[in-house]
Amino acid sequence: MGFATERIILVITALAALLLMCGCSSMPHRDTVPPLRTYEDIIKGDGSRLFEINDSIEGFNRGAYRFNYYFDEYFFIPIVHIYEFILPDYAEDRISNAIDNINEFGNLTNNLFQLKFKGAGITLSRFAINSTVGVAGLWDHASAWGLKRQAMDFGKTLRHYEVGSGAYIVLPILGPSNIRDTTGLIADTATFSLAGPAALANNTAITTAFSGTSAVDKRHRVSFRYRQTDSPFEYELLRMLNTMKDNYDTAN
Repeated sequence: MGFATERIILVITALAALLLMCGCSSMPHRDTVPPLRTYEDIIKGDGSRLFEINDSIEGFNRGAYRFNYYFDEYFFIPIVHIYEFILPDYAEDRISNAIDNINEFGNLTNNLFQLKFKGAGITLSRFAINSTVGVAGLWDHASAWGLKRQAMDFGKTLRHYEVGSGAYIVLPILGPSNIRDTTGLIADTATFSLAGPAALANNTAITTAFSGTSAVDKRHRVSFRYRQTDSPFEYELLRMLNTMKDNYDTAN
């Protein structure tokens, strides 16, 4: 059993214990045997560092979390609903494929930055096939032919070269992240704009239309909705899950 798997089992056990304690709090009082291990023992014992999260700008992060909730609830999700109402699923899939095809540029550059030449070659092949046979990427024939998407971004490139994640940060609109991945996002955006498809198009209207459609498409693909857990500790839960994902990606 790998270290990442052990940590995931630890988290599931801790969450199950919390749910059990919440359920028992509403039951009639009865004599019980004191637990052998406390909640703190479960979370922080065994030398686990999983929950040692650097949330040094928690005040800002909680404000951004609240902003994201209201932005999502009253603006972003309604736009996504209109998008889903107007377009049939088939058209939505074609748009998603076309956006993914354009974004192969980022996959290519970051595979090259990591000296993953096989991944870069697959990415070039995917772009060539889907841009021609797939009609500007509307159809993803490359995946059907065994050429799987080599998803990379500059945050993963920094992680590849063992750059630490830094402090946890909640980005307005974009959600949970950390300093390393935020730096990667800025680098990817700059590269896309200055040397990628946006620079080749050299048209503000086209670039703006692509950015807006891409944002709506990305939110459409993410099923998460704020407060869907009905938990008063959703901020902490999202922070924990983001850290778990980052730790898992680093271990693999």
